[in-house]
Amino acid sequence: MAQKSQEKGVTGGVPVVTDPGRVRNVVLVGHSGAGKTTLVEALLAATGTIGRAGSVTDGTTVSDHDPAAVRQQRSVSLACAPLMHDGIKVNLLDTPGYADFVGELRAGLRAADTALFVVSAVDGMDAATAALWEECAAVDMPRAVAVSRLDHPRADFDEAVALCQRVFGDNVLPLYLPMLGDDGISTVGMLGLITRRVFDYTGGLPADVREPDPEHLPAIAESRNELIEGIIAESEDETLMDRYLEGEEIGTDILIEDLEKAVARGHFYPVVPVCAETGVGLDALLEVLTAGFPSPLEHDVPAVAGVDGTPHPPLTCDPDGPLVAEVVKTTIDRHVGRVSLVRVFSGTLRPDQTVHVSGHGMADRGHPDHDADERVGHIYSPLGATLREVGLCVAGDVCAITKSGSAETGDTISAKEDPLLIAPWEMPEPLLPVAIVARSRSDEDALARNLARLVAGDPTLRLDRNPETHQLVLWCMGEAHADVVLERLRTGGVELDTEPVRVALRETFTVPAKGHGRHVKQSGGHGQYAVCDIEVEPLPPGAGFEFVDRVVGGAVPHNYIPSVEKGVRAQMERGLVAGCPVVDLRVTLFDGKAHSVDSSDAAFQTAGALALKDAAEKGQPALLEPVDEVVIRVPDSSVGAVMGDLSGRRGRVLGTEPDTTAEGRTLVRAEVPHTELLRYAVELRSMTSGTGTFRRTFVRYEPMPTHLADQIRKEHT
Repeated sequence: MAQKSQEKGVTGGVPVVTDPGRVRNVVLVGHSGAGKTTLVEALLAATGTIGRAGSVTDGTTVSDHDPAAVRQQRSVSLACAPLMHDGIKVNLLDTPGYADFVGELRAGLRAADTALFVVSAVDGMDAATAALWEECAAVDMPRAVAVSRLDHPRADFDEAVALCQRVFGDNVLPLYLPMLGDDGISTVGMLGLITRRVFDYTGGLPADVREPDPEHLPAIAESRNELIEGIIAESEDETLMDRYLEGEEIGTDILIEDLEKAVARGHFYPVVPVCAETGVGLDALLEVLTAGFPSPLEHDVPAVAGVDGTPHPPLTCDPDGPLVAEVVKTTIDRHVGRVSLVRVFSGTLRPDQTVHVSGHGMADRGHPDHDADERVGHIYSPLGATLREVGLCVAGDVCAITKSGSAETGDTISAKEDPLLIAPWEMPEPLLPVAIVARSRSDEDALARNLARLVAGDPTLRLDRNPETHQLVLWCMGEAHADVVLERLRTGGVELDTEPVRVALRETFTVPAKGHGRHVKQSGGHGQYAVCDIEVEPLPPGAGFEFVDRVVGGAVPHNYIPSVEKGVRAQMERGLVAGCPVVDLRVTLFDGKAHSVDSSDAAFQTAGALALKDAAEKGQPALLEPVDEVVIRVPDSSVGAVMGDLSGRRGRVLGTEPDTTAEGRTLVRAEVPHTELLRYAVELRSMTSGTGTFRRTFVRYEPMPTHLADQIRKEHT
């Protein structure tokens, strides 16, 4: 991440504010290909932040500076792009639209106070975007809609608005209508519904504002009436509707003021047509972002507590309050090291300040709890990959810090003398396992270093070193996420391969059996002599291991009986038929032989192991596989397909129930063998058009079908 402001064509000054009321934090969301990154480029160019808008296809945009994003021509990580407009600093947070990178989306939502939904006038929206609208609605996050790609021949603004109204619900109304050029195809301007003015962009930005032509008046009148009624319905002035219905002309100033209040409260959702290529609507959109969206002063600060969990009074967005900030994203740059994108919620972050960095509650994902005091070096205003040094970052603003020794995504930065911890945001569980192996010993060291960096920056990535299968497994959100992670590892100089993920199985006996273990060797001097006879009985699932001594007459000396048990336990760990641990057995030692000179602890350990192996040849050992309980959350329309698919995975459906958290969704509960779920994250997404999610918990081990068990035995031999 370079620190030169000349990079990416940066021409504007560094935006710095000291008043939270002059900050707007806006996250751009929408499906992949909707035009979010292109829109950010256009807004940056329109405000003079950069000299010329870059191109996604050319890999020259501010947001998509990651090599993986350039190669795939789609965003794969969160990017911050601040601009200044009318004295207001707008931090645009560009998020990936592909479902695999939902962790980056969550980080953007955490750092933002408002959301701009970018909906393509060509492709509409996906179901994941609709679900995200519901999520924002649950917390009353202010929202607006930008209908993009109006320059495309198949663009249909009216259909896009109708779709938004069907999916998003009430009060989704356009503030402007697109105006076509003389060719009847290209969009050259907009019709302002509140002001009843034409905004003509044929001469570029800023638009030429003029009176509408007669042919525009019917369209303006019809849409304007609907818009005014929607605004008045949300007005705090209860007399306004009566005055409007009585025929009074409501003043433009009153309408705009009520509109801005309704948007800020999250009760009204303006729609603005925009065309990033031609500049149509960019100034109108900037007006919504700065005047319609609320400042951080109007947004609640997340709950905080002491690092030991002690309650703490609620904080406000006060630059003079106690310092509380959160690392919303961490990356490792080859030139400057660790770069942390930080949202300051309270207080002011300054250079050379000693702060407390704390991270708790993510140990299950490879982030051990940690607390450390560190000195903040420089503070930067990030513009994509470009870092521009600033003198401070006040409450409500977003900045970047570098070279922190311990800061990870989700960590809290607070005052050294008053360390605090922010309540974590919800992160989805990674459910696609990818087993990786380094090609050489030197690659193993590089792999360990690079994995630590990746896990520190990506809370949706979980690292699992499985002690039973001896595999290093990366749990990812999906195939695209896995591709990016592997590419970053290889870019970091690691030569690695992937291999099939092995599931940790178990073995057990299905019928009682007897085993004879004889270990007799003579090679000069002291020999080795041990004989033991055991009886093996299967126990109920989960009962564990029992060892019973039933030797009589001293056939096996008392001091060697623990040796037999030790040998049996060792063989159980090594497995009998497929190299898997043996469980749920009772082993009874009932006879044996010893030699006064040649018997030893080691000899009886070996004999115990041989006896168990001998019993296995008669005891019909079975392979056990782990079974998970899964709770699958899908749209009602996908329930049938999901349940049919579960039966093909040897799953048992336990029942279905309506999802009380979202209308039109169903929870399907089932028990499914772990081996059938290795790629379920990908396949469920395909079945449900990206809207299905699931969680899983281990419940027990069950016998594996004979034909599958036989196949594993053959692979082991």
